[in-house]
Amino acid sequence: MTKIIIVGGVAGGASAAARARRLSEDAEIIMLERGEFISFANCGLPYHVSGDITQRDALLLQTPQSFKSRFNVEVRIFSEVVAIDRQQKVLTVKNVLSGEEYKESYDKLLLSPGAAPIRPPIPGINSANTFSLRNIPDMDRILAAVSQNKPQHATVVGGGFIGLEMVEALHQIGIVVTLLELSEQVMAPVDLEMANFVHQVLVQKQTDLRLNTGLTAITEHPEHLELTLSNGEKLTTGLVILAIGVKPETMLASAAGLELGARGGIKVDDGMRTSDPDIYAVGDAVETLDFVTAQPALIPLAGPANRQGRIAADNMLGRDEKYQRTQGTAICKIFDFAIASTGHSEKSLRRQGRAYEKVYVHPGNHAGYYPGAFPISFKLIFDPVTGQILGGQAFGKEGVDKRIDVLAVAMRAGLKVQDLEHLELTYAPPFGSARDVINQAGMVAANVIKGDERVCHTADILNISPEQFLLDVRNPGELTNIGAIPGAINIPVDQLRQRLAELPKDKEILITCQVGLRGHVAYRLLANHGFNARNLSGGFKTFQITTAKF
Repeated sequence: MTKIIIVGGVAGGASAAARARRLSEDAEIIMLERGEFISFANCGLPYHVSGDITQRDALLLQTPQSFKSRFNVEVRIFSEVVAIDRQQKVLTVKNVLSGEEYKESYDKLLLSPGAAPIRPPIPGINSANTFSLRNIPDMDRILAAVSQNKPQHATVVGGGFIGLEMVEALHQIGIVVTLLELSEQVMAPVDLEMANFVHQVLVQKQTDLRLNTGLTAITEHPEHLELTLSNGEKLTTGLVILAIGVKPETMLASAAGLELGARGGIKVDDGMRTSDPDIYAVGDAVETLDFVTAQPALIPLAGPANRQGRIAADNMLGRDEKYQRTQGTAICKIFDFAIASTGHSEKSLRRQGRAYEKVYVHPGNHAGYYPGAFPISFKLIFDPVTGQILGGQAFGKEGVDKRIDVLAVAMRAGLKVQDLEHLELTYAPPFGSARDVINQAGMVAANVIKGDERVCHTADILNISPEQFLLDVRNPGELTNIGAIPGAINIPVDQLRQRLAELPKDKEILITCQVGLRGHVAYRLLANHGFNARNLSGGFKTFQITTAKF
C-alpha cells in the first residue's frame, strides 16, 4: 500500500488528492494544510469583497469532512510541515495551534505550498489596515476593516490581476480608489498599447491611476494612513491593498536540499518530480517550461496547477504522464471589459531577441447589424517566416475569452497563422460574424507572410523620414471627428484610383485608415500600380491607443 502525503491544498494539492483516490482505493492519502481551508476559490476572493459573490461559503469548495466522506482522504488542518528527512522519508509536522510537533512517514510526497504575496521591506509595511489578498483569512480581514472603519478612500499597490480586480471591487462598494503601479503599465503579460485600453477604462471609472509610481513608506495615524510615494508625493488613504505580485514558497523544499530552478521556483521534470524521485511538486511554487521557448518559467495560474496535481497523482501511482508546458493563458475582468492573453508578448520576445511580426484587427464581437456589437481589439504575434503563433492579446467586452481560448488551442495544436482563416467557428448574428475575429487576424497575418501586404506600425509612423509619405485614406469627416496623424495627406480610398497622380513614386507610402481594412484595399491598389507602400496594421485606432498617455 502506497502512503501519499500532500503538503498544501487549493488547486494543486486538492486536485492531486482527489485524482490519487480515483486511481487507487488502497493508497493511504493524507493532506496537511497549515491554514484552516484546504480547497477554496482564491480567484473568487475579490468578487466576494465586491458583493458579486454574496455567500462566503460559496468560496469553500471542499472541507476536511467532505474530502473524507467522498475521497477517504485524511485532512489535517493547522498542520505545518517544518522539515523533510529525505533519507528516512519522514516529515516533521507542527500543530500550528498548540505548537506540538510529531513525525509522519511517507512513500510519496507531494509539495503544493503555493506562492506568498510580495511584501517589500518598506517602512510601515505591517501597519494596521494594510493587507494582501491571497486566502480566505486575508479576505475576512479586509471585509472587517471595511465594515468597522468605513474608509472613504483605498489605495491598491500593483496593477496585476488581483490589483485590478480589487480596484473594481472597492469601487463597487463605494470606495474611491488610487492605483499605484511602479512600471509604465498595468497587466504585465500584455504589451503597453493593449494595457492602454485598460488604463482608459480605469480613468473613465474615476480611478486615480498613477503609473511609474511606487510606494516607499506607510505612516500610521489614528484616523488614516499617510503614504509616501516614489515621486516624493504624499497620499492620505484609509486602506492599503498590496498586490505587487507573488513569489514561490520554496523554504521547505530548499531546506530539504531539493533543487531550485533558474527563476527561483522548485525545479521539476515533466512528470512533476523534483530532484528527489519520491518527492513531487506542483502549482505556484514550481518552475515549468514555457510552451513557446521551452525555457523555465514561473506562471502562477490555477489551471496549470490543477493539471499538474492530476499528473503528479498519476505518476506517484505508477503511471507515466507528462506535463505539456505552460502557455500562460489568462484573462482579467475590468468593470464591463476584459483583457486576455496567451503565449508571449512583444516585449518578452524582444528581451529574448526572438524575431516576430504582429498585426492588429478591431472587428465587432458579433455582427454589426445586431444590437450591442462592440469592438474586440486583437493583437496577433507570430514568426514572420514560418507563421508559428507566438502569442495573442485581446481587449473588449463580450467574446474576448472565446477568441483567446481559440488562439490558445491553435497554438497548442501547432497550427500556424495561415491556418486561422480556415477555422470553422460558430456564427449567428448575436454571437459573431461570418468571418470571425480569429479568421480576420489569421487572414491579415497570412497576407503578410505571403507577401500580399507589407505592414508598418506606430513606431514607423513616429519615426517617419523625408523619404516616406503618409497617406490617410479615411473620409474627411473622420479626420475631423476622430483625429488624424499630423502631416498625413488625405485621399479617401474610394477616390484613390482617380488620384494616383498625386502620390510620389520615389517615396515609400505609409497608409493609414481607421482600423486597417481600407488601408489594405489601398495597399493592394497601390502595389498593383507599382507604388512602394506599407499599411499601418490596426490603423489610426491602434496608433491612437499606442500613443495615448495616462
